[in-house]
Amino acid sequence: MDELAGEFEAERGHLLAVAQRMLGSRSEAEDAVQETWLRYSGALADPAARARIRDLRGWLTTTCSRLCLDVLRSARVRREAYPGQWLPEPVVTGLPATDGFAPDPAERAVRADQLGTALLVVLERLTPEQRVAFVLHDVFAVPFGDVAEVLAVTPEAARQLASRARRAVHGPDAPRHTADLAEQRRVLTAFVAAVESGELDQLVRVLAPDVVSIGDAGGHFPAARRPVVGAEAAGRLLLGLFDQARRRGGLRARPVLVDGVLGWQAELAWPDGRTMRMVTSFAVHEGRITGVFNQLNPEKVGELPPLGPESGWPPRW
Repeated sequence: MDELAGEFEAERGHLLAVAQRMLGSRSEAEDAVQETWLRYSGALADPAARARIRDLRGWLTTTCSRLCLDVLRSARVRREAYPGQWLPEPVVTGLPATDGFAPDPAERAVRADQLGTALLVVLERLTPEQRVAFVLHDVFAVPFGDVAEVLAVTPEAARQLASRARRAVHGPDAPRHTADLAEQRRVLTAFVAAVESGELDQLVRVLAPDVVSIGDAGGHFPAARRPVVGAEAAGRLLLGLFDQARRRGGLRARPVLVDGVLGWQAELAWPDGRTMRMVTSFAVHEGRITGVFNQLNPEKVGELPPLGPESGWPPRW
């Protein structure tokens, strides 16, 4: 059993990445990975059975993906009853070392359309089968034969599901995110300066014409019930939100990576005595912001550590 556990732990990070991309929920992804472990330890405790598994990562990925597919099918009903807009649970990590912001063509290629809240938001438009096919093949390079096994379809059908998903992901109304960390830092620094100025014209210059702003409060705090689209409309909304925050006082933030891209974790004292905690992430393309994603549902950010006294406003990357 110790050997089985060691083999599984070596794959845990990969399985979490797969499940997080499929489900958009860290807690659900962790549950799927834990269930994968239970099935693995139960099915392969027999050394003879383990010996027949030549590709352990493939076996674990297939098992975990099938579990995620079941969750996705049930999640569609939950999403329809969700109060307001839905955003995934953010995966918040610390910033890279200073030299991690240096432009790198290889890093740009890896990050393009594969990291950040923007991709997870677009994946919500897909059917469960399309989402599984896209994540497995396009993000993790799983062959269509293996994808077909997960979905219980032919390889041709799996290929078609991934193709339809790809068209949605790269559709004209999908927020684009192709910027490396260095470009993200330049654009977000300009964004914060524009917000601090309070000038709509200055802020609009930082936003793409078709920028979308989405806020997920889960019914706990006021938030727009539909995406706000367009540079002027989104700009007015954002300036209003930050103006209210400044008048209330006590806004604090620290720069972080959110699902692999630059953003911040913030806290604000609410009039009823609660502390509103928020994680904001962005999509950046060709020097402008194409998406602003505010996650302030306490059920999705409540596990994050509180901000320390060194946090302030504005955040500095």
